[in-house]
Amino acid sequence: MARLAQTTGLSDVQSEILATVRKFVDNEIIPRAQELEHGDTYPAEIVEGMKEMGLFGITIPEEYGGLGESLLTYALVVEEIARGWMSVSGVINTHFIVAHMIARHGTEAQKRHFLPRMATGEVRGAFSMSEPDLGSDVAAISTKATRVAAEGDTPADAGVAGEGDYVVDGTKMWLTNGGTSTLVALLARTDEGAGSPHRNLTTFLVEKPEGYGEVLPGLTIPGKIDKMGYKGVDTTEAVFDSFRIGADMVLGDAPGQGFSYMMDGIEVGRVNVSARACGIAIRAFELAIEYAQQRETFGKPIAQHQAISFKLAEMATKVEAAHQMMVNAARLKDSGTRNDVEAGMAKLIASEYCTEVTQEAFRIHGGYGYSTEYEIERLMREAPFLLIGEGTSEIQKTIISKGLLKEYRLRD
Repeated sequence: MARLAQTTGLSDVQSEILATVRKFVDNEIIPRAQELEHGDTYPAEIVEGMKEMGLFGITIPEEYGGLGESLLTYALVVEEIARGWMSVSGVINTHFIVAHMIARHGTEAQKRHFLPRMATGEVRGAFSMSEPDLGSDVAAISTKATRVAAEGDTPADAGVAGEGDYVVDGTKMWLTNGGTSTLVALLARTDEGAGSPHRNLTTFLVEKPEGYGEVLPGLTIPGKIDKMGYKGVDTTEAVFDSFRIGADMVLGDAPGQGFSYMMDGIEVGRVNVSARACGIAIRAFELAIEYAQQRETFGKPIAQHQAISFKLAEMATKVEAAHQMMVNAARLKDSGTRNDVEAGMAKLIASEYCTEVTQEAFRIHGGYGYSTEYEIERLMREAPFLLIGEGTSEIQKTIISKGLLKEYRLRD
């Protein structure tokens, strides 16, 4: 058992799950990752293996067919999977966020309609908030959903809560699993008449088939966006042109609450990104310390040169620090305590340390690190994504500082 990134206080069930996942990663993901990633090939067989293990329903309550495990368990699973190949963790990340939002905020009808099929992986979720011209200013979303009368309704019915359909127009960007998902949590602007822009945003649950092109009347998934890393998993746009959706697909039957629901999803998503960063950093360290004991210069392994041994010590310390902060943020969320500051801290330090550890591993490999035959080359292209996913480091610092200033505000 490796010494780094261990988690104390786990139950027997949690330990068994993690041991199973780690074996799956070592046997099924790591040996295939290079070929699949270089070919930008969707890991279909690996996904089927995750279905069989129940990972798509790991946090879904048992009453809806899931395993009912905690955010901590999920985060540790993601850490293990990302250690093998980050793209595989991306397949279940957006799915997990959408399942979390439905389980926590959905109506009973929505839970019973979606969660059992999400638990088996029959329905797979994607998360849609970003837009082509939208950065971190979520309140500036331009995709609009307009209430209209449903077929058979009178025009007056469109203004009655719970009655009528919506017509959605706009373009969304950066949908992970946009083409392979069958359910999209969509954030759009609705006219709720609220003074705060955030109270005029609504989350919709959009069911769709897999594929590209016009997958439904008024909904087009143009195709995969080419990326420097994070390959194998599809990232897409979604274009809505007079797309019609029923009011029963408003998450929680609560127009105007979409922003808070999405932020709840993002909060657990930041723990997830932290876990992914930890996984990549662990793998980069493993590769570096193995190579440093094999590669010899001046008559001895380079690990025995102080310049390299100090690098390994610093890398290990960063891996450990990031892991413990991620675990702390997950446990706080599981306890019901607000963890926006801690999740932001974990995401900030884990993503930054991941980049630093990966770069050091790359340097230890020397010229071989630049070769596509070596795994570290792939990690070098994957790590930068974590600096921007679920909010940049600068956004995390904004969240952290606001929380600290509120907690430590001066009092007369």
